[in-house]
Amino acid sequence: MTNKSLSAIFAETAEPRLATPGMNRATIFFLIVTVAGLSCGVLAFIFGHHVIYNNTREMPWGMLISTYAFWAITSTGLCIYAAMSHVFGGTRMGIISNRMVWMSIICIMGAFATIGVEIASPHRMLIYNIISPNPTSNIWWMGTLYGMAVGCMIIEFAGIVTGLARVALILGVFGAIAEVLANSCLGGVFATLPARPYWYGAQLPIYFLTAAFLSGAAATILFNVLAYKIRGEKMSHAVHLGVKSAGKAMTLVLILYTVATFWRLVSFYVGGPELGRTAADALISGPLSINFWVVEVCVGLVIPMMLIILSRLENVNMMAFAGFLVLVGQFVARYDLVVAGQIVPEFLGWDELPSFFSYVPSIFEFGVIAGGIGVVAFGFLMGERVFGKTFTQKEHH
Repeated sequence: MTNKSLSAIFAETAEPRLATPGMNRATIFFLIVTVAGLSCGVLAFIFGHHVIYNNTREMPWGMLISTYAFWAITSTGLCIYAAMSHVFGGTRMGIISNRMVWMSIICIMGAFATIGVEIASPHRMLIYNIISPNPTSNIWWMGTLYGMAVGCMIIEFAGIVTGLARVALILGVFGAIAEVLANSCLGGVFATLPARPYWYGAQLPIYFLTAAFLSGAAATILFNVLAYKIRGEKMSHAVHLGVKSAGKAMTLVLILYTVATFWRLVSFYVGGPELGRTAADALISGPLSINFWVVEVCVGLVIPMMLIILSRLENVNMMAFAGFLVLVGQFVARYDLVVAGQIVPEFLGWDELPSFFSYVPSIFEFGVIAGGIGVVAFGFLMGERVFGKTFTQKEHH
């Protein structure tokens, strides 16, 4: 155990040179965005969620659910890559793994902030999750496992900062396992609803895990390049190799994710249920087609692959832009998944029901989304300021 005081530890890990007026303004700006954005969610507790958000009885899950899924899945990817780097020491991504651990914590905090103002009684979730557990519920397992994962990662990061390498390694492994299981249960929340054919089936848990590897690699590249941009420094050769390895991982998973997306849609047209086929139509030629073809496919898959090929995995700025586009595509992909599963009436064809329900997020929902982004951006900047030397040290735990 270390006898160092917290002030001494922070003195060793902080980056005083990042306390510039520009960095301070950026940090304050994202703090304001966080407070203002999440305040939109707080209004839902005052005036009612049904008033503030545009969810309906027919479409009870909206953009906030998809945003929660996006941040949670990204956190899982970052945690997995960090754990693999720590366990299999000597990997090129090892030198950037400490930053991945921190950003995994921050991303899941962004997810919790979003879902916290989406559900009507978050305090009941915290209380009854403990005193009245339901092991037959995917949602209970998801919340419990994500809570365990956050606890493990916080202790892991504390071990990294204080030099307790063995503690960090053990907790990192447990945290990664908990994240993978939680991510699987998140997919299971959708996959075990037979009334929603577009979600139902064994594909989604694996699909979500593939998305985690993709989002995690993209976030790894983006956050590391941004970290050196705000420092005004050129990456060391070792960090460049680590980012390049993340680029290779992103390339591989881009291919796998594209194939998985293709076959997931094809399956609805070769004997799948009619409601699932109609939901797929909403993506291909219906109200979600622009989201799907322009953002999911072109922005999130095709253009990043072209940028990676052009960069030859050497141009880190081009790779970072590709990673940013992947994250944009994944954000919209989670939205399309959530909406497509509900947009088709369960009793389509009865009582002159429309082919598709209508859902447009309210301005307050967009405000909460901005608040979640603020949480992640603020956490990133504070991490670089307070733990910057831990991220840039040559040796990793």
